[in-house]
Amino acid sequence: MIVILFRFLVVIAMIVLIYTAYKYIVNPKRKLEVAQEKSEFYFLDYNDNIKKNFFITYKGFIFEGEKYLGTTEDAFEVINIVMHTRNPEKLKGFERKDIYFLEEEILIRYPHAEIEWKYPINKLHLK
Repeated sequence: MIVILFRFLVVIAMIVLIYTAYKYIVNPKRKLEVAQEKSEFYFLDYNDNIKKNFFITYKGFIFEGEKYLGTTEDAFEVINIVMHTRNPEKLKGFERKDIYFLEEEILIRYPHAEIEWKYPINKLHLK
């Protein structure tokens, strides 16, 4: 009887371990970190929750976008996005064409949005 109980507990422990590993692998924030380490493009957005900001990683830089809801002619849509980075001192090598690429990707997802960049990116964008 004790042997069967022990085997049952081992099976449950293995199931919990596999489930935990699966949740870790599919975690979107982990995918964002991996993309940042590999200097790849990744767009992390929670479309169903307008209050949550979205994150973009591109060329090893990470950007955060604050979404603001407003009205268009037909519906309520995201009409304003404020973009910033948490580490502006690490933007060495970031170019104007990179800003344009990011804006295109944002506008694919939010076509009615006006994008505003915070300092220091706005200085590069305005020149």
